[in-house]
Amino acid sequence: MARRTERADRRLIYAAGLLRGLAAGAISVLAAVYLAKRGFPETEIGIVLSAGLAGVLAGTVYGTFCADRVGRRRSLVLLASLAGAGGFALAWAESPWAASAAAFCGMVSAQGTDRGAAQALEQAILPGIVSAQERTRVFAWYNALQDAGGAAGALLAALPAVLRDGLALPEARAYEATIFAYAALFVAVGLLYARLSRAAEAGASAASRLDAQALPPSAKRDVYRFSALSALDAVGGGFIGSALIAYYLYARFGVGEGALALLFTAARVMNVLSHFAAAWIAARIGLVNTMVFTHIPSSLLLLTLPIAPTFTVAAALFILREGLTEMDVPTRQSYLMAIVPEHERSWAAGLSQLARAAGRMIAPAFAGAAMQAGALWLPLAAGATIKIGYDLLLWRAFRRLKPPEEAEA
Repeated sequence: MARRTERADRRLIYAAGLLRGLAAGAISVLAAVYLAKRGFPETEIGIVLSAGLAGVLAGTVYGTFCADRVGRRRSLVLLASLAGAGGFALAWAESPWAASAAAFCGMVSAQGTDRGAAQALEQAILPGIVSAQERTRVFAWYNALQDAGGAAGALLAALPAVLRDGLALPEARAYEATIFAYAALFVAVGLLYARLSRAAEAGASAASRLDAQALPPSAKRDVYRFSALSALDAVGGGFIGSALIAYYLYARFGVGEGALALLFTAARVMNVLSHFAAAWIAARIGLVNTMVFTHIPSSLLLLTLPIAPTFTVAAALFILREGLTEMDVPTRQSYLMAIVPEHERSWAAGLSQLARAAGRMIAPAFAGAAMQAGALWLPLAAGATIKIGYDLLLWRAFRRLKPPEEAEA
């Protein structure tokens, strides 16, 4: 009976992650365009999008330090409800301040992926409802479904055009209807969370507060060190985001939007497949080795883009790189959740998310300045170099700290 309940919880989290990915993929394409259609100038659009990112950060702080006290299931339902309400409010907002408030409360992220509090809490729940041997494979499925949802969400962004051209709906109403659909996805997510069993709360009641005694000093030190390294990795990633790589290829080779769209679609497919490959490799060489020994080659491949003679060669190298660069995602999540006690997983996952969010905010401005100065290759080199440094530091710090299934083996 317990196993059946755990499988049901796992499916609920999978479904919720897929729907959140769908919503995130859609709003990342639609948000700025929708606000522009409403007559908001670029400055105000930027304010609204920044407010959404601030809301994501605030939600993650809540998930990190408060969710276990309130209850993981209740917190997930609350977060989904706020996201849905924010989506509906955004569709009705008439002023930039109302739209900013809606984006903040709804934690509207135009980054293309949902990396907020809900994901951190789901990461904390999953290891408690699967065996140690299944954990990495489950995280592979979880991330693959989120990525697939994000890719499908980009297609959902075409819904306004379908409603406008196919059903002769006025353009403003077509966009409103799509924003309502975005909000409705979170209503469905909240209903899925409400069906989670008590197993989702396992161990949470043991942590009445997060204090110095909650983890042994060495374990707390490991989480802080892991989070600091995650921030360094995110700084490197900020130099080589998809938008900057797309601009580099456009500026250097003069390729059009259609070619770039096909290239990044292929890259997302490689990302999805790589999650399953990562689980297979980790079962044979270990989680830390998989993180490091797949991530370094992906950074070396990135360094080859500036010397690629043609767009065809650059595209082939980039797709190959995308088949490796995401392998550290399910393995990193699985490893972090394995080395902390169950009642501290929400805190550990949230702290790692906060560190990565802080790291991502630093680099894009420097990358844009370097490109404007004519050094198109510099952000790629900087991002790849920082990531290689992160991998080496990670391997040195954690190669001897084994998760339970590897220690037993």
